[in-house]
Amino acid sequence: MEKPQIISHMEKSVNYTLYDCKWIPRSAKFVTIGSHPRGTGALHVYEISHRDLIQLKVYETPTSLKCGTFAASSLQSRHLATGDFKGQLYVWDLENGKPVYQCDAHPEIINAIDGVGGMGVGEGAPELVTGSRDGAVKVWDVRQRDAPVACMEPEDGEDRRDCWTVAFGDAYNSEERCVCAGYDNGDVKMFDLRNMSVKWETNIKNGVCSVEFDRKDISMNKLVASSLEGKFRVFDVRTHNSKTGFASLEEKAHKSTVWLVKHLPQNRDIFMTTGGSGSLSLWKYDYPVKRVKVEDGVKTGVAGSLQYLQNATLSTQPVCGMDWSPDKLGLAVCVAFDQALRVIIVTKLNRI
Repeated sequence: MEKPQIISHMEKSVNYTLYDCKWIPRSAKFVTIGSHPRGTGALHVYEISHRDLIQLKVYETPTSLKCGTFAASSLQSRHLATGDFKGQLYVWDLENGKPVYQCDAHPEIINAIDGVGGMGVGEGAPELVTGSRDGAVKVWDVRQRDAPVACMEPEDGEDRRDCWTVAFGDAYNSEERCVCAGYDNGDVKMFDLRNMSVKWETNIKNGVCSVEFDRKDISMNKLVASSLEGKFRVFDVRTHNSKTGFASLEEKAHKSTVWLVKHLPQNRDIFMTTGGSGSLSLWKYDYPVKRVKVEDGVKTGVAGSLQYLQNATLSTQPVCGMDWSPDKLGLAVCVAFDQALRVIIVTKLNRI
């Protein structure tokens, strides 16, 4: 019992397909994102009140919604940015369910979205990044209509791979910022937005389902990429070697696809992976004694090790969305393809 425990605190079934969920910052509320059978989008707001889960708002959007984020919004407005199945980018006011921003971001579905510069996290302008089936990764500033700030896509004639996941990082001052993207063929690419160049790329041999930096608002420290076939890889992105790239270690987490990786906001070395078999796994990264070694005058990173802290099976279907509460240690919400949302509590995280 000394280990952290993963407890399913509340569970609620819904009548639509769930794809994503996000905590509304500075509140006991969260939003779920999904798709009705008739092809319209579902945007529901829930609040935890004592032992009950209260549905506060129900909005239906014209097109099925795939993903969402609050990360480019201010703490005052708390607007939700979403990507939908027709490639449209919306920013919603959840008080009235009306869009405050809308543009046709991609010609095909937006698979993933992330933000930076909002919520008091990261320096610089509030920006969103979207990744789509069309192979493009686009960066948006909601103060600038219709045109992306940056667009990273294959040249004409090149193979367009489906972009499954995107993440911001390295936003430690107002100039620096990078985007990491994962593709269906196993490519992981890191784009430097300051120089508009590919900073680093690798291939992890299986489709990349999720990438996330342990923190967006610090100089790059760690990056985790999860994939099909139940594996994920942790990269130490503090030290780059021009020949060998970043030091990394690979771990088999689940018996099926690792859909997501989510770092604990209060401790960047602890993260959760979600599996295609409905399971959650909790991990802790331990740094090596020395993170850098020098060979022939060239610095090379040294990978650490992983502790497997706990696992729990909550569903029979893939857990496709999960979000830690930024305000309450150990509180999280997750959604799965069994059309159920669950509020979970992870205990003893302050003792690890």
